[in-house]
Amino acid sequence: MPLIARRDLMLLAAASTLAGMGPAFAQTAAEKALAESGPLPENSFGSPSAPVTVIEYASLTCHRCRDFHLKTWPAVKQKYVDTGKIQFVFREFPLNALDAGGFMLARCAGEKGWYGVVDMLYRSDDAWAHAPDPLEGLRGLMRQFGMGAEQVNACLADQSLLDGVNTVGRRGVAAGVTGTPTFFVNGRKAAGMMTLDEFSALVDPHLAAR
Repeated sequence: MPLIARRDLMLLAAASTLAGMGPAFAQTAAEKALAESGPLPENSFGSPSAPVTVIEYASLTCHRCRDFHLKTWPAVKQKYVDTGKIQFVFREFPLNALDAGGFMLARCAGEKGWYGVVDMLYRSDDAWAHAPDPLEGLRGLMRQFGMGAEQVNACLADQSLLDGVNTVGRRGVAAGVTGTPTFFVNGRKAAGMMTLDEFSALVDPHLAAR
C-alpha cells in the first residue's frame, strides 16, 4: 500500500514533533486537545449528559486494544453505558499505515456502518493486518458492507479523510497519549488493557463523587 504508507510518514513526523514539545506546552494544550478531537464527528456511545465521560484512544492493529474491545467492552457497555452512567467516546490513534487505512474505511462505511467495520477488523485481524497482502484483505472484508474494490480504493485515496484521522491522532499526542489503548476518565489518564474490575476501579470513584 505505497500510497497510504507514504502518507503515514506525515502522521509519524507530526506525532514526533508534538511529543518533543516541552512541559509548558503539554500543560496548557492537553485539556484543549482532549476536548477538541479534530474535524471528524465523534464516535460515542451513551448519553452526553452522563456523569462520567470515558475517552479511549485506540489502534486497530494493537492487540491490547483488540482484547479490550472483545473481552471487556461488552461488559462495560452493559454495566455503564446502557445504564446511563458513562458516555464512552472512541477516538482513532493510528500507529501505522494499516491503522490509518482501517479507520478510513470505517468512516467511509457511514455512521451506521462505522462500529460494524471496527468490530469486524478487530475480529478478523489475521485476514488483513497479518495477511501477505493487507490491502486485498481489506477489500475482501469490506464486501460485507457493500463496498467494492473501487469504493475501497476511493476511500483510501481521500486525502481530507486521512487528514481528519491524522488530526485526531495528533491531538491525542498533545493530550498525552503515548501508546494504545489509553483512556481518559473525566480527564484523568490511564493506559493499557483493562479487565472490567480494573475499569470499574477507575470509573466508580467518579460516580460516587456525583
